[in-house]
Amino acid sequence: MNVEAKLTPSQEAEQQIKSAFFPESEIDNFSRLDGTLMMYAKVNALLRDDSVVLDFGAGRGANISECPSVFLQKLQIFKGRCAESHGCDIDPAVLENPYIDEARVLGPDFKLPYEDNKFDLITSSWVFEHVEDPQIVASELLRVLKPGGYICARTPNKNGYISMASRMVDNTKHATFLKKIQPFRKEEDVFRTFYRMNTTRQLEDVFGDRADVLTFMDSADPSYHFNKKFMYRMFLGLHKFLPSYLAATLFIFIRKK
Repeated sequence: MNVEAKLTPSQEAEQQIKSAFFPESEIDNFSRLDGTLMMYAKVNALLRDDSVVLDFGAGRGANISECPSVFLQKLQIFKGRCAESHGCDIDPAVLENPYIDEARVLGPDFKLPYEDNKFDLITSSWVFEHVEDPQIVASELLRVLKPGGYICARTPNKNGYISMASRMVDNTKHATFLKKIQPFRKEEDVFRTFYRMNTTRQLEDVFGDRADVLTFMDSADPSYHFNKKFMYRMFLGLHKFLPSYLAATLFIFIRKK
């Protein structure tokens, strides 16, 4: 699949800030600390030609279409590189997602419309924080995952400084708040948060002894900085000294037994 990265004015401004601290980001708009690179390099290490893959919470594909890097876009697109690429979401916009072979809309019960042991690999970006009933979601993800298969996800760390700040703002005001600190973020991509699958302990509790849970935390390069260079510098300095348990992002790799 041919991909092309088109930067919005806000993303261009962000890229100018980033390149001042990470000169290598002048090449295809990503730095050595990029969180998407960090996660999807691992995901691609697990991908095989015969893999059947599910993007849980695929939405309209904004993580790909609005990614400013062609290379990082390609890392996230499995269509054409595996046996089958599926995507599901509660948002009907998933039906217009061009990066998957087949899309399905989830009902309010969050039952996954797939047979048992169908998928070799399940990916999920910025979805677990929106899960209201983690027991149902964890059970369904394991049901459709083959033994030995992986669930690979990234989500805000509940104990991280960004999540703590987010929980201080009412859910109904998140879109307005994010518009100021992350100007390129679109309102249709802002959803209610619960933070019930956002710590290692929470994940171990819901996946139980049915899977091995591996997690690590990192803050990557700053994302919430109002497109201001001095704020980017401040958060970059904070990330250097921040204890890992307060890092912004939780990276998750769960292997079904």
